[in-house]
Amino acid sequence: MTTSEDGRGVASTAARCAWACACVVATGLVVARATGQRVGGTGWAAAWERLTTTTAGRGGKSSRRDGRKTREDTGVLERGSGTMVGEGGVDERRYVVYASLTGTAKRFATRLRDALNASEAASSSAFSSGSFELVSASDVEDPEKMFTPPDGGRVVALFVVSTHEGGMVPDASAWFARWAREAAYDERTGWMYLKNVRFAVFGCGNKEYGDNFNRAGRELDAQLARMGAERISRRCDGDEAGGRMETQFEEWSGKVERRLYKSTVVDVDLKTTDGLSEAPVEEECEYASAGEDDASAALDGTGSEDGQDMEDMGESENGEKREMVTDALRGALTKQGYKILGSHSGVKLCRWTKAMLRGRGGCYKHTFYGIESHRCMETTPSLACANKCTFCWRHHTNPVGKSWRWQMDDPLELVEAAVSEHRKMVKQMKGVPGVLPEKLVEGMNPRHCALSLVGEPIMYPEIGTFVNELHSRKMSTFLVTNAQFPEAISNLPPITQLYVSVDAATPETLKAVDRPLFSDYWDRFIDSLTALKDKQQRTVYRLTLVSGWNMEEVAAYAKLIDLGKPDFIEIKGVTYCGSSDASSLTMKNVPYHKDVCEFGEAIVNLRRGENGEEEYGLACEHAHSCCILLARTERYKIDDEWYTWINYDKFQDLVASGEKFTALDYMERTPSWATYGSDEGGFDPEQVRHRKVRNHPGKVSEPNTVQ
Repeated sequence: MTTSEDGRGVASTAARCAWACACVVATGLVVARATGQRVGGTGWAAAWERLTTTTAGRGGKSSRRDGRKTREDTGVLERGSGTMVGEGGVDERRYVVYASLTGTAKRFATRLRDALNASEAASSSAFSSGSFELVSASDVEDPEKMFTPPDGGRVVALFVVSTHEGGMVPDASAWFARWAREAAYDERTGWMYLKNVRFAVFGCGNKEYGDNFNRAGRELDAQLARMGAERISRRCDGDEAGGRMETQFEEWSGKVERRLYKSTVVDVDLKTTDGLSEAPVEEECEYASAGEDDASAALDGTGSEDGQDMEDMGESENGEKREMVTDALRGALTKQGYKILGSHSGVKLCRWTKAMLRGRGGCYKHTFYGIESHRCMETTPSLACANKCTFCWRHHTNPVGKSWRWQMDDPLELVEAAVSEHRKMVKQMKGVPGVLPEKLVEGMNPRHCALSLVGEPIMYPEIGTFVNELHSRKMSTFLVTNAQFPEAISNLPPITQLYVSVDAATPETLKAVDRPLFSDYWDRFIDSLTALKDKQQRTVYRLTLVSGWNMEEVAAYAKLIDLGKPDFIEIKGVTYCGSSDASSLTMKNVPYHKDVCEFGEAIVNLRRGENGEEEYGLACEHAHSCCILLARTERYKIDDEWYTWINYDKFQDLVASGEKFTALDYMERTPSWATYGSDEGGFDPEQVRHRKVRNHPGKVSEPNTVQ
């Protein structure tokens, strides 16, 4: 064939050859797919990549038919590079990204890329998700195009990041780090900006650098999560000083591999990929230590969304069940004031218990239901949870999981240990300025138990026995569940008051706010609400309002009431617990008390409009906690007076009798100061209110006042 001057003849010939190849390859693909055979090294995606890549000239330079240059041509990542067609035909781009100074991060990243691609090639999956491409962060010219492709494709990005002096990334990768930092705190990007990205971060650092230890990796991990990306595995901070970084990387990369190829992974040995360490993995990754309190710094390990995963902790290598509380977790929770009980439980002294010991007021349960806050024990038999809520007040230091796979402690021993530790903490209040001696004596004998400390209490298989033991000690029970275990709710024995958290009214918002682990989270949520309808004792919908997230769904919330017909509806503004890697909430997301009141009034009006009568009324409020209570008028409003309080002695007698009873059998009249709209705002007039005057910049300093 004669080649024209402009090269069209060559192009035409190349096009025809490519078309012929396409027919041959396509036929092979159809046959292979029908018979379940694989095509080539990485399957369907690899075949398509080979099909769409041609070689021009003797220079050996590769170019794509779509005109986009490959990484070999330019040395810079372009959008076409790393694009794979995943299962279902959805594009999935897969990268291993490194930021390296001395070459360690690059070496680790190369090992990870090779091992993952080997697993993909050896996978028994009939349809390949494609191979990983090794990318230097210094070569990423357009991170936005890389992580938010215009076609809406998914992205898997694994990062190996070293920390330079001063806590910075290597200079060559500074542009990428700047993009991540600015995008994470740019209000225009939003919290779902990287919703199609899954990621994991390994940091290469040295503890000798103190506070700057692995700072670059920690910041990148937090920034990606803030933009809505989903962690494949929690961040691992490799420590060169301890001589364990090779082992730490093997452990982390093995976990990442298992998460990516849960059902198809084969045993590809990361440890022998480049002839490095052959030692078995025995040590866990290091994480920054937890802060001194709940609102501690955003860069510590407690902010890791993945926390202590069930897959991390369920079983040891020999198949034996592990303890839920690891040494690292024990240390983090202890710093937050927890007393760890056994291997999976905890107890903590509530600040309202301390306040009432000093005669300075009680919690909202004192106002709504008449508990004695100084005699209330806050505990949980399960530190694990099935959600990763954005407003988690423990910054996700607790483990997560879908079912119980840990060692299990005896319920009777746990109750004894909880009461014992609670009494020790109360006793330590002796001598604290303002503590009333008579209240201290009463506090040593707890009468109430709030099973809402952290985690999901009903995950504990022996929760029924645990609750019954509390009742045998004449302690009332206030149990809160996160609406993901409907069967466990149905199987519960009588509870003084059973709560279900209703954090959203639509599937989309529930997924965004609670971040549940279950894929069928909405069905579980609906079934949990429905299960309340069969309960004979007091039931509560507990709504936590987060401004900008779930406060626009008033009508949808009102409709959910029909499912469970709860006795009460608690509506509370979210409590801001400080910054956290796992949450992007700020004080702007905390509603004012008037906003909560307006929300409650809207619920009442919507139900009245639907039923033609006042089904629920505004019963109580606790302004200090930004919380109000709606109650069913037909049950709890008698002669224009509310009966939301509980006769606790009567409840214990009813439980001990073994006879069937209902919520109406142990209700008690609500005092006027506790009712909605009272001048006291829900503050007990028998207590002495202490108001702290905050000396903010620009304000005149004033001494603390007592009212």
